[in-house]
Amino acid sequence: MSEHKQTIVLRKDLNMRKGKMVAQGAHASMRAILQLGQQVGSTYVIPLDERVKPWLTGRFKKICVSVNSEAELLALYEKAKAAGVIAALIRDAGLTEFGGVPTYTALAVGPDREERIDEITGGLPLL
Repeated sequence: MSEHKQTIVLRKDLNMRKGKMVAQGAHASMRAILQLGQQVGSTYVIPLDERVKPWLTGRFKKICVSVNSEAELLALYEKAKAAGVIAALIRDAGLTEFGGVPTYTALAVGPDREERIDEITGGLPLL
């Protein structure tokens, strides 16, 4: 049985403060899972399909990598979506950094089987 993982991709070209980078990566990771769910009454239900269940109920593996441009980040997002891999793109509002300009900062790819994630992000440098 293959392992499951999620890769968080952050833009290094923005020179975000470390705390900002962590927050943006956390937003992406959470959105990747939460966007799959829906509210049922006062409960939020996330279906545990073959991509999500092994990751949430077994090992909780995350890798952080970087890109150097918005174009690279957006291309990875499109590649993940085209492959049918869970992906969550984060666009910061620009209220604390980026001079008030909304800016794409982070991307979560997965969770999914490790080999599927690696097809998309495997060649990127660790953060």
